[in-house]
Amino acid sequence: MTASRLRRLREEADTARARAREVQGQADAAYACHFREAFALTARAEQAEKEAATGVQDLQHLQIALEDTAGELTQARAKLKMMAQRLEELSGPPPEDASVMLLLRYGQPHSLHPDKQAAYDYAATLGAPPSSWGPRGERPVAEVPWVCVPFIYDSARDHFRSVTAPTVEPLGGAA
Repeated sequence: MTASRLRRLREEADTARARAREVQGQADAAYACHFREAFALTARAEQAEKEAATGVQDLQHLQIALEDTAGELTQARAKLKMMAQRLEELSGPPPEDASVMLLLRYGQPHSLHPDKQAAYDYAATLGAPPSSWGPRGERPVAEVPWVCVPFIYDSARDHFRSVTAPTVEPLGGAA
């Protein structure tokens, strides 16, 4: 082996080592880039999974709220339907035998009730003793704590009139 050949082999070996270091550096850089990319993808995947789980929970909460609202809407519609039916019933003229009780407190109108017992029961909730419902006699109504005055529907005149007061004809034929 000659010196020139040995020198040339050393140069080729040095060049090969330099190339190997260069290739190793490129491989290390590629591996590091791949590792960082894999780490970033893993982090994004975990974040997407968390967001998906949060989205599912939000969807479940919204579904529950929607079901509750639908139930409330159904109840409101049923109540509205009943109120509309009741309004329709009340919009027509009262039946011939309709009556109402006016509850007076020391001569002043206090409340209206569908019947005498309802008036008595309501007054009892306000402290009226059961014994206070006897005949008032000749005492003025302003001196009596509780008085129940019955009214009936007068279909000829389309209004309610007192049962105890006499019917008064309008003056001058006015209706």
